[in-house]
Amino acid sequence: MAAPFDGQTALVVVDVQNDFVDPSGSLVVPGAAAAIPAVNREVERAAAAGALVVYTRDRHPAHTPHFAQDGGTWPVHCVEGTWGAELHPGLVVVPSARVVDKGTGGEDGYSAFSQRWPAGGERASTGLEEMLRQAGVRRVVVIGFATDYCVKETVLDALGLGFEVTVVRDAVRAVDLAPGDGERALDELRRAGCQLA
Repeated sequence: MAAPFDGQTALVVVDVQNDFVDPSGSLVVPGAAAAIPAVNREVERAAAAGALVVYTRDRHPAHTPHFAQDGGTWPVHCVEGTWGAELHPGLVVVPSARVVDKGTGGEDGYSAFSQRWPAGGERASTGLEEMLRQAGVRRVVVIGFATDYCVKETVLDALGLGFEVTVVRDAVRAVDLAPGDGERALDELRRAGCQLA
């Protein structure tokens, strides 16, 4: 089943950045580099159909509660202004696309739609929902990295906001901190109402 693309659909390309994709990145998602052709296929299909294409980027400060060095979970990654934060050079970037940065103020920027402050749990919008509403978007197709974190949280937020959502299986990859996390995430998304293509 192919993902549907038209003028009421947005393709959200999640965090296809050097630190997650390049073998020398600081938080490489297993298999991410091999998924780039599938990611690009969906970008090109979406652009050809007149769908809105949105790229998300982690853009962290050098110190944030998100990082293990500051009490969080993850190694330092996607620090603003560094090579690791740049979109991967193998990614097709559509000139008319929009970009949403997340985690810029030290928040946990998992979802493309919302950010959460680790200390108090307060949430704030990234502006993506408003962008999609203004463009008349009803359906969201999500691809990118990582299935069990940023992809999952983006999909759950999109469903909660009332969008129809599809994930393209061969255009996502998981961190799999625990073996099987990626498949469990896809199962959770399917149960929540997401279509898998």
